[in-house]
Amino acid sequence: MGLNDTPQSERIHIGFFGRRNAGKSSVVNAVTNQELSVVSDVKGTTTDPVTKAMELLPLGPVVIIDTPGFDDEGALGELRVKRTKQVLNRTDAAVLVVDSTVGKTAADNELIEIFRQKNIPYIVAYNKSDLVQADEYTDGIAVSALNRTNIDALKERIAELTRTDSTRLKICGDLLNEGDIAVLVVPIDSAAPKDRLILPQQQTIRDVLEAGASAVVVRDTELEQTLKSLGKKPAVIITDSQAFESVAKIVPEDIYLTSFSILMARYKGFLRTAVEGARAIDSLKDGDRVLISEGCTHHRQCEDIGTVKLPRWLKEYTGKRLEIETSSGKGFPDDLSRFSLVIHCGGCMLNEREMQYRRGFAEDCRVPFTNYGTAIAYMKGILSRSLKILPEFSINN
Repeated sequence: MGLNDTPQSERIHIGFFGRRNAGKSSVVNAVTNQELSVVSDVKGTTTDPVTKAMELLPLGPVVIIDTPGFDDEGALGELRVKRTKQVLNRTDAAVLVVDSTVGKTAADNELIEIFRQKNIPYIVAYNKSDLVQADEYTDGIAVSALNRTNIDALKERIAELTRTDSTRLKICGDLLNEGDIAVLVVPIDSAAPKDRLILPQQQTIRDVLEAGASAVVVRDTELEQTLKSLGKKPAVIITDSQAFESVAKIVPEDIYLTSFSILMARYKGFLRTAVEGARAIDSLKDGDRVLISEGCTHHRQCEDIGTVKLPRWLKEYTGKRLEIETSSGKGFPDDLSRFSLVIHCGGCMLNEREMQYRRGFAEDCRVPFTNYGTAIAYMKGILSRSLKILPEFSINN
């Protein structure tokens, strides 16, 4: 991925929902002006959520999600409805497609109630308006995917639902001044992706440059020599969490030190929860179950952080016999009651709404929630130091 590309996690997620045969896929194809979804008169043609990242005027970078019918039946139907509900956890704006020849059904009203419960802004698109007389609705807009009637108006209405916040929090740009130097420590080992930097590293470099500062990217093995060769003191050292302990021994105390994961938790809006959740590590007992969750799916290496390093560090730090479970990608347990702690990745591949859902769900289940970098810094005794650049989150550690 190039530095100018907008990752899916930074795009507005627009979900299209409704009952089978309401014409969701036809409306999606009309809105996107692409044959994104298969269209058929047969009920239930869309069997899995169809996702497409694209540019959609007047919105800009978006992710369009076409979902299976919410009234699907049978064992497979229940699974499809479950997947549709999972899509709602990452939906920034919803379009409820209603067959105007039938009107709203119980399934449609159930979806509207879920939108309201999850605070998802939505618009009702009454499709097949070419087949009925009514062309005005108090709670939505009449459209025809077949004739493209009011499709542009629908896109304008969707744009009105979505938040465009030009003052959105930066990953680290708000912590830097023009001319500052930020040193980014990027270990290259067996667990590092081949021939590329991971997304948080790419995003942080871009953020540093947009702040008018300089990004110096080094491996942990070259960090000490790099610090000696710089002409002035760096404003901050940002490290991969896995190298936290060794980097902390090299970086002088008068230089701010933090990690990509901690900055990502702040960016996604759950750092305070992560800091509080890390303290729960001290309360773990023999037999407690810990969920380690990643938002992406990737090939597991021999020294993978989620399945190898974190479990090892947890057991070494606590001295307890812990049960470790893992999850990855869009999958996240429906029941957290069996866990004593959730340790999540930074969430760079998940949009803010989904990360807030996972954090909130853990909170509702009264399960402490933290993330990789925060947990590692806590166990290594350097969390307080890593939060000095973020004094509003500081603790004694």
